Amino acid sequence: MTYALFLAGLVGLFFGGEFLIRGAVGVARRLHVPPLVIGLTIVGFGTSTPELLVSLQAALSGAPSLAIGNVIGSNIANILLILGLSSMIAVVPMRFADMRRDFAVMIGATLLLWLMIAGGMVTRLEGAVLSAALGLYLWISLKDTAGSAPPEDGLVTAPLWKSIAIAIAGLVILMIGARLLVHSSTEIARAFGVSEAVIGLTIVAIGTSLPELATSIVAALRRHPEIAVGNILGSNIFNILGILGITALVTPIPVEPRFVGLDMALALAAALAMLGFAVLGGRIGRIGGGALLAGYAGYIGLMAAG
Repeated sequence: MTYALFLAGLVGLFFGGEFLIRGAVGVARRLHVPPLVIGLTIVGFGTSTPELLVSLQAALSGAPSLAIGNVIGSNIANILLILGLSSMIAVVPMRFADMRRDFAVMIGATLLLWLMIAGGMVTRLEGAVLSAALGLYLWISLKDTAGSAPPEDGLVTAPLWKSIAIAIAGLVILMIGARLLVHSSTEIARAFGVSEAVIGLTIVAIGTSLPELATSIVAALRRHPEIAVGNILGSNIFNILGILGITALVTPIPVEPRFVGLDMALALAAALAMLGFAVLGGRIGRIGGGALLAGYAGYIGLMAAG
């Protein structure tokens, strides 16, 4: 029964995320927000809703390692797994000039998180700092694109009311899926003697990243790389500033020492690797994507061996 609940949770996250994204993008297009900003904000934050719900549920149910592991593991998976798979499907251009601020925020947030968890606790004050930083980032991003119009790509946009209804339905499904996933994954971890930290870094992190995976792959297939890249950048920013910020505001999060080592080092290395592709080549192709996937396979192997 526990495994059935786990699978039901993953399915709920996937379809809930799909509905949320579809509705959110419809709303954004009606409000004339450009595709890159859609990816960075509406889609990036929307696909991170599972991580938010899972982390809140985990922290409130006494499984803080699951909450921290979920965020760090999702950020690693977003770059190494999702960007890697997307670039294996189609070359993903990354114009550094268009997203230098977003790269700076993602890397700065990663460094800030590393500093915070080194103290062994993410406090309510630190949660307030993270949440305020997210609000500032959102305000600047939307302010700079006020009045812009999306490109003419032939897509038919649903009425605003319908897009809002779809987004709300997706959020409800996500909430149910998140609750099932936290409960079942914690039970599985305890049954097999696997630490909640490892479960959060791997199984739950991948599960909650399914909306990002689906969105980025669809974007790559439909030749909308700016949404795929924006989705990953925005999701990683929101995971740290929004998810941990909000979760820590609700309840302080104790942190296991293990997260300060390999896990945070790899999260920062992945962020810097993505930045390197943008600065040096302005794109990432199949070779680069293969290297990212190989790095993720090695990381999962280490987790399994540990």
